Amino acid sequence: MHRVFIPEQPKKIKHQFREILAEGIGTYILVFVGTGAIMVNELNGGVITLLGVCAIFGGIVTALVYGLGHISQAHLNPAVTLGFWASGFFPKHRVLPYILAQCLGAIAASFTLLITLGRVGNLGATLPNGLNSLQTFILETIITFVLMFVIIGAARDERSPKGFAGLAIGLTVTCEAAFMGPMTGASMNPARSLGPALFSGIWDAHWVYWIAPILGAQLAVIVYRILSNGFECSPDRR
Repeated sequence: MHRVFIPEQPKKIKHQFREILAEGIGTYILVFVGTGAIMVNELNGGVITLLGVCAIFGGIVTALVYGLGHISQAHLNPAVTLGFWASGFFPKHRVLPYILAQCLGAIAASFTLLITLGRVGNLGATLPNGLNSLQTFILETIITFVLMFVIIGAARDERSPKGFAGLAIGLTVTCEAAFMGPMTGASMNPARSLGPALFSGIWDAHWVYWIAPILGAQLAVIVYRILSNGFECSPDRR
């Protein structure tokens, strides 16, 4: 049998397409499961509870990091993608395709929930609760800073324990959703906020859920760059 020669460029394009598709599917799963839990909790009289919803969000993030991390790095979040690009861990030409895939995945998930569960619980839309836009902006910036800080440290610093990145990231999402979810919705993810907003028609302070996570992620990159001496992460070069 003769081997079929596949030019390098088409192979590269095919590989990148798989990565982009994985980001879309992963974000779909994240939004479908996470915001779906909010809606099911509303439909069933709070049977899941706030902490249950938070655990579901953190659990699905953990599962997706382990399930897709080796394919697309499992960003699942425009703020994370922009953070990895700013840190030099991700090429510029793939930023926009990743973000588009994440947004489309989130939109598809919210549409699925709308046609199956109905217009319940604002479709899991993120909204300030008793806070003004500035307060929400500050809090969303901080919690996204924490999330991105953990992601870089756990997933990109070679000194961190191997195999625990997904667990660290998922636990961070769970904790931050548990204590800040009742106040801001604990989005930390523009795509996660976009899908529910689009189909619920609720756009209150929506700009916050884009600008604050992106700013928080960028600040985390700056701080971790300083702490790691320009991402010089090898133990023998500390």
